[in-house]
Amino acid sequence: MCGIVGYVGSKQAYPLLINGLKRLEYRGYDSAGVAVIDKGKLLVKKRKGKVSDLEAHVDGNPMKGTIGIGHTRWATHGEPNDVNAHPHTSQNGELALIHNGIIENYATLKEELISRGYTFKSETDTEVLVHLIDDIQRTEGTDLAESVRLALGHVVGAYAIVVLDSKAPDLLVAARKSSPLVIGIGEDGDHYLASDATPIVEHTRNVVYMEDGEIAIIERGHGLRIRNIRNQEKSPSVQALGIQLEALEKGGYEHFMLKEINEQPRSIRDSMRGRLNLAQGQVVLGGIKDYEQRMVNAKRILIVACGTSWHAGMVGEYLFEEFARIPVEVEYASEFRYRNPVINEGDIVIAISQSGETADTLAAIELAKGRGATIIGICNVVGSSIARVTHAGSYTHAGPEIGVASTKAFTAQVTLLTLMALMIGHRKGTVDGARFQELLVELDAIPSKVEKVLKSEAQVKYIADIYKDARNALYLGRGYSFPVALEGALKLKEISYIHAEGYPAAEMKHGPIALIDEEMPVIVIATKGASYEKVVSNIQEVKARKGKVIAIVTEGDTTVQGIADHSIEIPASPDALVPLLAVVPLQLLSYHIAVMRGCNVDQPRNLAKSVTVE
Repeated sequence: MCGIVGYVGSKQAYPLLINGLKRLEYRGYDSAGVAVIDKGKLLVKKRKGKVSDLEAHVDGNPMKGTIGIGHTRWATHGEPNDVNAHPHTSQNGELALIHNGIIENYATLKEELISRGYTFKSETDTEVLVHLIDDIQRTEGTDLAESVRLALGHVVGAYAIVVLDSKAPDLLVAARKSSPLVIGIGEDGDHYLASDATPIVEHTRNVVYMEDGEIAIIERGHGLRIRNIRNQEKSPSVQALGIQLEALEKGGYEHFMLKEINEQPRSIRDSMRGRLNLAQGQVVLGGIKDYEQRMVNAKRILIVACGTSWHAGMVGEYLFEEFARIPVEVEYASEFRYRNPVINEGDIVIAISQSGETADTLAAIELAKGRGATIIGICNVVGSSIARVTHAGSYTHAGPEIGVASTKAFTAQVTLLTLMALMIGHRKGTVDGARFQELLVELDAIPSKVEKVLKSEAQVKYIADIYKDARNALYLGRGYSFPVALEGALKLKEISYIHAEGYPAAEMKHGPIALIDEEMPVIVIATKGASYEKVVSNIQEVKARKGKVIAIVTEGDTTVQGIADHSIEIPASPDALVPLLAVVPLQLLSYHIAVMRGCNVDQPRNLAKSVTVE
């Protein structure tokens, strides 16, 4: 959840750390802090609020030093304030530590340390770890790297940590377990650390993705060494970054979210690139080629995900059941491991995560893997944990998504699930050749249709202005459009803080209809398809209760437009592809309502982009 950065080299550390924290602020923005070593002295500055608040605090008294660490926090233990902000320091002021994760047994460790004379300033679990390292260093007489290794042997939980020691001013020690950590290797001998590659790409394209249980020792003039928790030396595997620096900038847009909504024609196209071949009439997913037959033979598919990825998984359920005729269950990853699920050796588990680091999804993968299921990953971040622990999988290639509320990741995930379901269905013979080719042509046309939908932004903005002060909203859809209703409601909740619920349209009569009055906007996905007449009836039921209807309709439809208060047209498409189009105006509606309400759309309150703790 938190973002961490580190640097050791020949340049001044503070500017690099601050810029890195700005890149990572989407991971958490409750507080921020930095620590550097200057002339053998450890200097620490930290502040509640955003990185800009830290900058203002340091302004006029710049921190000097060529080695340092930085942190931007999403609070787990202890409220957001100056004291609970990272870095945390040892009692003697010689060690500083930053941490992303949760130390589950921190209370037991804390009691033991208190009995040994340690006092605590913060409410965090992280301060326990820095005191533990210090205690081992003093009592065992070990160096920093060995003290960190021994301390982690006592820790239960998840962590990515970086530690500084003023007595070793050329040394950074880092470690990870279940929380991501990337090391950048500069041509000039400089080294960079970060929770993901976004702060590193402007300095070097050569990176090492740390594995679980690894400890990195980075010493100025001596480079990088890696050992594991069992003290065995390991050879670093250097990889080249694929992301471009311009992908991390707003590119003239007011917010990253608006940029990412508008990037969807390209990101959907990139998700299909090299996979959908119209000329040859085929879909090829190289990442799952070796497991394709297992998917064809599967008796059941389980999809595990959280949040927006869970909604994409629900679309996937419809896709696989329609095209591949395989029964599908979509599970909240956060609940999956706690209810003793039935998992068989022949099952396929598809794990979906934008970041590839979602803690609940990783835990679900480990459970299913341990019971013999085949795990297929769908994620966006190359080198992420899910990409490494699954048997096979495919990257969405959506590019970096900085806005906390996911947009282009959702459509990229749905695109990939569509390709997967069509490919398996065609292989099984449950989708005949003519229909398969027709659907490929329709799917290939989706990016240009999304471009057309984006041209309705002015109309969406007009509607947003009317309903920006609503206190509640209801989203309705049937079939493939039901998950889209859920996703539309989630977007409104996430960034505008308006209470919203998504429902199957037919379920409205079973409770939610009691909420409808002249103040209630009801957003209905009412495109022409298998359930069209039923949805029209649902709209009439809403209007009979004086509800305000905003309808997403098929281009040229006059029936619904004659009933609804407002309508937004999208191009005609088969039911299975409607989610890729219908979600776009819902994203724009949430965005403009949030902006009009003065909300921070890129960094909504209490949220973080990558949920790396349970």
